[in-house]
Amino acid sequence: MGMKVGFIGCGGFADSFVPLFKRHPLVDQVVLCDLKPDRLAEKAAKHGITETYASASEMFAHSSIDSVAIFVPRHLHGPVVIEALKAGKHVYCAVPTGNSVEEIREIIDLVTKTRRIYMIGETCYYFPCAMFCRQAFRAGRFGTFVYGEAQYYHDISEFFPYYKREEGDNWKRAAGLPPFFYPTHSTAMLLSAVDDYAVRVVGMGYRDHGDEGIYTDGDNDYGNPFSNETMLVTLSRGGIGRINEFRRVGTRRPSSYITGLYGDKGAYEMASRHHVLQEIHEGKPTTLTDVSAEINSCLFEEERALPDYYQRSLNAKYDSGFSRIHNVARLPKEFADFTGFQHNGSHQFLVDDFVKGVTENKLPPNHAWAAARYMLPGLLGHESAMQGSIPLDVPDFGDPPADWALLNPDGE
Repeated sequence: MGMKVGFIGCGGFADSFVPLFKRHPLVDQVVLCDLKPDRLAEKAAKHGITETYASASEMFAHSSIDSVAIFVPRHLHGPVVIEALKAGKHVYCAVPTGNSVEEIREIIDLVTKTRRIYMIGETCYYFPCAMFCRQAFRAGRFGTFVYGEAQYYHDISEFFPYYKREEGDNWKRAAGLPPFFYPTHSTAMLLSAVDDYAVRVVGMGYRDHGDEGIYTDGDNDYGNPFSNETMLVTLSRGGIGRINEFRRVGTRRPSSYITGLYGDKGAYEMASRHHVLQEIHEGKPTTLTDVSAEINSCLFEEERALPDYYQRSLNAKYDSGFSRIHNVARLPKEFADFTGFQHNGSHQFLVDDFVKGVTENKLPPNHAWAAARYMLPGLLGHESAMQGSIPLDVPDFGDPPADWALLNPDGE
């Protein structure tokens, strides 16, 4: 018998995932929940779904629903995840995991106790640049990790419609979420690539000059004055990372990427979708390999001859579709002709890993312990910035239980 998945929150992002869950051969049924009756009815009709619920608590009470996919507003994730785990559900949740160290600790404790799967829906884990660096690092092409840079640049103005729709007249109070409360698009790429985690952080904040009243003292629910945050992190094996999360910035695409990753034997660098790998060879000349065709989307590479292809790139033309590095063959055949996805071909891999993780009782790559390591540097980085950039230790909740097998030991 296949899974029955309940969607909690039917906003725009859920629209990208409901069809994928419905198409997966190991999912028997998808049901919906939303606090807004009109939207719930609209999305149920759009996706051909007959079973709906008016609240998460009502959905949790039904034992036939074994798994939930959480797409509520980002600042509410932690409490809903905790309630779902306590109800015995497997949980797929859009980023972030939670807004505090305490929430994340409780999620780890509940997953350990209940043995339910929790998976963070971190798209950037499957971004081609992260996959390339992860594979190259595991193959020894970088040697020992030295330094890396990753960032998520997304101007706050693009979020205005989302916050206005979800929060109404008080949208600005929620919109002031500290950038480092949403760090995983940056941290997941770097930390997964080098298989390490942060132990110490120094955060810095850019005090906003916008006039919307979003990032000014006292005008948001977090007491947050920063629209942009930067941190330096020390990893457990001594490497160093730089992470940027910017919400007031004059750039568009690509929004999430690794700028550079450096070891003592090799280095990856990227600028304007031009990707190169340098490698030092003992007693031989250093080599430089252009790996752009492997990392850029297949459509981008096909349209390189067009005179405006860079302009198309900046305006999200190439933010969907697979790249050559994606192992598309491992996906269900039911996904083959589905084109309604974004985020650099990651959605299909996210859904497939969660569904297979639940049905096989194996941990997907973005399991609870990985999610904690993606999140905690950001939470401590923001605290550091608020305290004048003092160094702070990052707590760590360790590795998954040794008796819980991993779905994809190689991470792909």
